[in-house]
Amino acid sequence: MKAVTFMMIAGEASGDMLAAELIQALRQELTDAEAAPTNDFQPLHGSFDPRFFGAGGPRMAAAGVDLAFDLTQHSIIGLSDVFKNYFKFRRLMHRLLDLAIERQPDAIICVDFSGFNRRLAHAIKNYVRLHSGWFHDWNPKIIQYVSPQVWASREGRVYQIARDYDLLLSTFPFEKAWYAKRVPRLRVEFVGNPIVDRYSTIRTRSASTFSHRGESSPNVLLLPGSRSNELNRHLPIMLGALVLMRATLPNLRAQMVLSSASLVEQARALGVPDNVSVKTGDLAEALSAADLAIAATGTVTMECAYFGLPTVAIYKVSWSNFQVAKRIIKVKYAAMPNLLANEEIFPEFLQYAATPGNIAQAALVFLRDESRRNKVRARLREVVASLGGPGASARAARAILALLEFKKSDPRQVLAEGQLQA
Repeated sequence: MKAVTFMMIAGEASGDMLAAELIQALRQELTDAEAAPTNDFQPLHGSFDPRFFGAGGPRMAAAGVDLAFDLTQHSIIGLSDVFKNYFKFRRLMHRLLDLAIERQPDAIICVDFSGFNRRLAHAIKNYVRLHSGWFHDWNPKIIQYVSPQVWASREGRVYQIARDYDLLLSTFPFEKAWYAKRVPRLRVEFVGNPIVDRYSTIRTRSASTFSHRGESSPNVLLLPGSRSNELNRHLPIMLGALVLMRATLPNLRAQMVLSSASLVEQARALGVPDNVSVKTGDLAEALSAADLAIAATGTVTMECAYFGLPTVAIYKVSWSNFQVAKRIIKVKYAAMPNLLANEEIFPEFLQYAATPGNIAQAALVFLRDESRRNKVRARLREVVASLGGPGASARAARAILALLEFKKSDPRQVLAEGQLQA
């Protein structure tokens, strides 16, 4: 018996968490899998612990992944940052390509981080195509977990995705049909969204949470992003909005949650005042306790939606990235809850519109109008319901193992169906 080996690649804090959850689910599914004998009466698949290696972050390391390096420390955004860091990422990609060739995993799971992972998947597939034959039998399955947002911009990339990936695991309900219309040969599975499992035991709000304190002391949560450059661009604007809001609500409380200790240090260097609590971790607790969020558009807006938290969404990029983005992005909204609802549930302020005055004004409207907060929560419940039920990580794990032809069925049935390897 040979333990199945997975190479995992995640380049952002959110992907690091997704990968760690998937690893746990894969271990559980493989532990539960029955052994299937081969013709020489040796088990084809056993319950040996799977092996994981690759590149990611601290959550993956804690989940038992043998990391070549911490890829989450190199997270960037926008074309200008890609150009500035081109040679660094090229070196990292070659290291991972060499590692894949050396260790020859059964499957390579790319978690989000689509630009880097798309190029790595293409390089690995090219290597396999050029090294096929009698003495070269390595042909790993390549999986993308979380769809690249090709439905928002650069739709033409979908054809490369179809050529280089064996399976795409979707976390939003509309994506499977979108891919089926364009590249029906690509295997796409909607597995649901992991946030449903992540926070399923935590009670979410159904009504106003600060009415018992009086509307002069709401709690505002600042979520400027998980990348260093996002913090640099968003934090000064958010703090400026906070000053304006406190001019109207002097007792307003504020806290900020960041994804790493290094970002906390960076935030303090940017001048976070003492009356803003800053911490890492415990995001669920902060979301549950907050009355309003001011958040960078991204994964965290879906977490705000799950907790029924009225949110003002913002985003800023460099001038050059903005010039590119406004020419290629086709979708109407930037925050995913708005996209799923096809309406602006969360007010959005992007680029030049992301000013302290605009943000403070929208935030104060939420804080003063309980009926509006309740309407937002009602729409958010509908959005969250569309994500599917609990078990996203388990469904993702089962889809991956099905691709690798692991079965939980009677071994005799597997023999009868001729699904054995010599």
